[in-house]
Amino acid sequence: MPDPSLPPSTPPWCLRHRAAALVTHGGRVLLHQLDGDSFWALPGGAIEPDESACDALARELQEELGADRGTCIAVGSLAVVAENFFAYGGVSYHEIGLYLRASPLPGSPLAATDGPYDGVEGARRLVFAWFSAAELAGLDIRPAFLRAFLGDFLKQEPAGVLHIVHRDTPPQKTDGTAGAHQHTALTTG
Repeated sequence: MPDPSLPPSTPPWCLRHRAAALVTHGGRVLLHQLDGDSFWALPGGAIEPDESACDALARELQEELGADRGTCIAVGSLAVVAENFFAYGGVSYHEIGLYLRASPLPGSPLAATDGPYDGVEGARRLVFAWFSAAELAGLDIRPAFLRAFLGDFLKQEPAGVLHIVHRDTPPQKTDGTAGAHQHTALTTG
């Protein structure tokens, strides 16, 4: 039985490495939404042991979009390193995200139609769709910093690599009160 004099335990922490695609085309960015979630996110997924971020992204895009669309995306250079702290499904995550620039190859089905496109994540349905900077303002996007970042990214892609540290919720201090919300962006060469 837990000791009632101790503060409630926090959910277990999970360190996760993720590759995400900043797929842009015609002034729009490609996002996906998992069936059952209320928010949109960048396509991508976990980086497996002995796998580069670029290889992980190519694998994830093919798994999620299928061979006909997922292999028709050119993955480019690193744009953002994001340290994201969030909770999902009762687990607290510290995610290290490598966000790579990407674009549909000429003749790609993703470039030829406006979508939306059906995809899969395991046994769950994914929906992929293109969004303009103006449309992003009304979306719930995770991590939350992406709404403003993607709008700016579509207007003028930053040079170099950004390092972003983001917490979805304020951390708890040792006295049980909420700490300050943290969102830091650093530009590096």
